[in-house]
Amino acid sequence: MSISRDSKPLAERLRPKNFDELVGQEHVMGEDGVLRKVLQRGRVFSCILYGPPGSGKSSIAELIRRSVDAEFFALSGASHGVTELKQVISKAEELKKYGRQTVLFIDEIHRLNKSQQDHLLSRVEDGSIVLVGATTENPSFEIIPPLLSRCRVIFLKPLSKENLIQILKRALVVDEKLSKMNISVGEEVLRFIADISRGDARFALNTLEIALEMAETKNVNSLDLDLVKSSSGYKSETYRKTADEHYDFASAFIKSLRGSDPDAALYYMVRMIEAGEDPKFIARRMIVLASEDIGLADPMALLLAVSAFSAVEYVGLPECVLNLAEAAVYLSAAPKSNSIYKAVQRAKGVVERSRGVQVPLFLRNPATDFMKDAGYGQGYEYPHDFGGFVKKTYMPEELRNVTIYAPGDTGKESLIKKRLSQLWGNLKSYETKKQ
Repeated sequence: MSISRDSKPLAERLRPKNFDELVGQEHVMGEDGVLRKVLQRGRVFSCILYGPPGSGKSSIAELIRRSVDAEFFALSGASHGVTELKQVISKAEELKKYGRQTVLFIDEIHRLNKSQQDHLLSRVEDGSIVLVGATTENPSFEIIPPLLSRCRVIFLKPLSKENLIQILKRALVVDEKLSKMNISVGEEVLRFIADISRGDARFALNTLEIALEMAETKNVNSLDLDLVKSSSGYKSETYRKTADEHYDFASAFIKSLRGSDPDAALYYMVRMIEAGEDPKFIARRMIVLASEDIGLADPMALLLAVSAFSAVEYVGLPECVLNLAEAAVYLSAAPKSNSIYKAVQRAKGVVERSRGVQVPLFLRNPATDFMKDAGYGQGYEYPHDFGGFVKKTYMPEELRNVTIYAPGDTGKESLIKKRLSQLWGNLKSYETKKQ
């Protein structure tokens, strides 16, 4: 049974048929775009089209299909499995015998598991298949390294508001269904749709089509903002919680705390929460930062971060935002030191170089008479019997001159540095270590 063209989604009906109909992504598909130049010669290379939803990945794939002198197959990582993949590979191997190239487009390639990606790898390696993948997820996290190294990652940008308005205007003129509706759509409405779509052409086109269908049902001859809002389920969310945006905003939040910018920290924190981020995730990140970037420069930072996490558990949304904000501002304003983080990294390096080194006998617990006779515990001096400190290193003899913790000069850590220097004198150096 054939499906009428009008029953397809507007985004599908408006797929570009040539380079000039594609809007946006000039760096890739413009006159000087790297991919366009290759396609104009009827060729294509293995690549991953990586960009946000509605940025043109499927449209570019359609232009690849129309341009290349090759057999073109399309699969979905979400709905196709090993069986379909093997079928395409078998056809590709047969076509290769006759000198025909095979291009395989896989939408949502990040949905393929490792086994499926491994199955593709050898065919991409031997040239049986030119792979074109499309994904909204960071390829370095979702695509196995051997396969990713054989593909060029093409970064697609969110479409600009002007791009989206241009696409919407074209739809009103070119699409047969919409052009017959005789419903006027003003510039204000188009700009509003572009605003709420945030670079997503598919979302913009779907919003326009649904709003026009609702307007037609209501027998109105002009589309207004209220109709668009009600038909689109519009709400003022500040970002869509995709995997990439999740990490992007978390990164911005942490870097703002580390950079002592409470305004930016609160901004990114509230954006995450309004987009549906788990407040426990935010609290956990602050706990990590408290030790990694503040540490003993202000020991209260860790206590406050842990308290914020407890408050999130006890109070919950929406009130726990206040607890998170209090912690975020405190961590932003706190003196910064990464000496604890550096000490852990330095300790790992020392351990790696000294795995065969034994614990000194005087530090071993003489739990049995045999152990006592072997010298366990001999020479150990209980610090409390000597005023709380014995000037004697506890490191193995081979590492006696190694200093792992180097306190900074910021905040309360400067007092720790002063005390350790007074205790150990010339036996240990507590000057700041270079990485």
